[in-house]
Amino acid sequence: MLNKMKKHRFLFEELVKRDFKKKYKRTVLGMLWSMLAPLLTLLAMAMVFTQFFGNSTPHFIIYMFAGNLIFSYYREATNGGMNALVSNSTIFSKVNVPKYMFLLSKNISSLINFGLTLVIFFLFVAIEGIPFTWKFLMLIYPIVCLLVFNIGLGLILSALYIIFKDVQYLYDVFTTLLMYFSAIFYTVNAYAPDIQSLFYLNPIYVYITYFRKIVIENTIPTYSFHLLAAFYSLMVLFIGGIIYKKYNYKFLYYV
Repeated sequence: MLNKMKKHRFLFEELVKRDFKKKYKRTVLGMLWSMLAPLLTLLAMAMVFTQFFGNSTPHFIIYMFAGNLIFSYYREATNGGMNALVSNSTIFSKVNVPKYMFLLSKNISSLINFGLTLVIFFLFVAIEGIPFTWKFLMLIYPIVCLLVFNIGLGLILSALYIIFKDVQYLYDVFTTLLMYFSAIFYTVNAYAPDIQSLFYLNPIYVYITYFRKIVIENTIPTYSFHLLAAFYSLMVLFIGGIIYKKYNYKFLYYV
């Protein structure tokens, strides 16, 4: 895989540039929307939910921002990954190139957008008066885990979507439900311990909670928490690799 990536390095770089530019094509503000869009979303959420959930939650704006930041990255990367093969079918149906490159380029493009938004997040952290410590370096861990998770899920969705178009509509419903079960704008403290533990069945909640523990609580999660985060990402990548390999030879018949 690495040899193929080196061989097609120029194509991969051009795909990333194209995906990034395409998102902001014919817009006045361009990539500033990567920073402005989450700010507007955060403002709307703050106006609606602060009165209901924010009175007893320390640094509630940062709490919501962390949740929205991670979930938005997940949603953009997986939606882009799902459409990666279909939107590039005119290329790989004529030129023999590794098809997973289209998926990887979507993920790198989403990662760049995530990085731009992360700058705004840290700015809000500074405004809130939260001290920056060496523990912030540990945020690299959930970002890498989420990147691997998004790639794995993208392999699954792209392989299924090119064959079964209903996947798009089912995934839209699933993403909406997942958002409400990720505790983005509410806390889980009001639930019984058994109910709280069920939230850890949601990988996105795990990655969001990791961010919150580092930034807001200034604590490093336990070893078991690290293993759980890695388990979800590697498991989905493994399953995605199997499904992608299984349907790979069928892709040209459905485009």
